[in-house]
Amino acid sequence: MTTHAAEAFVPAVAEAPLDRQRLFVRYFTGILIDLVVLNLFAEYSDKVFVDTFTTSLFAAVVLQLLLQGTIAVEHRVMEYFSDRVGTAAKFLKYFCAWLVLFGSKFVILEALAFLFEKDLQFHGIWHGLITLIVVIVVMLAAEEAVVRLYRALGRRS
Repeated sequence: MTTHAAEAFVPAVAEAPLDRQRLFVRYFTGILIDLVVLNLFAEYSDKVFVDTFTTSLFAAVVLQLLLQGTIAVEHRVMEYFSDRVGTAAKFLKYFCAWLVLFGSKFVILEALAFLFEKDLQFHGIWHGLITLIVVIVVMLAAEEAVVRLYRALGRRS
């Protein structure tokens, strides 16, 4: 398709998206990715049980909110230690960030258990914690892959 033909599908006056619109698309896409990953695990793994699509949709929204909250807290911890100097401060910076990231999985698992009870379950080692961590890592990797693809499509040749 030539540039001229491609331009036929774009309005003559295209407005740049607002920050709120970008944020909406970011979270909407993240929720959809989480939904797909969660349902694929539920379908192909005996370690993840989801009773209905509606449950997985609500779980994907909760997961996205909790993951974004975790990342925000982790960034605040890193900022707190960023002005500190010395080996101990550097160690504490990364240890506390790791503690937030790892500890948040317990919070996420308990929140999901509280909200969805028997409708959403993770089975396996440590009452499903390792399975949850694997699911979350795959969700984050899938989100990163989509972001990289999106950015690659925006580059000019």
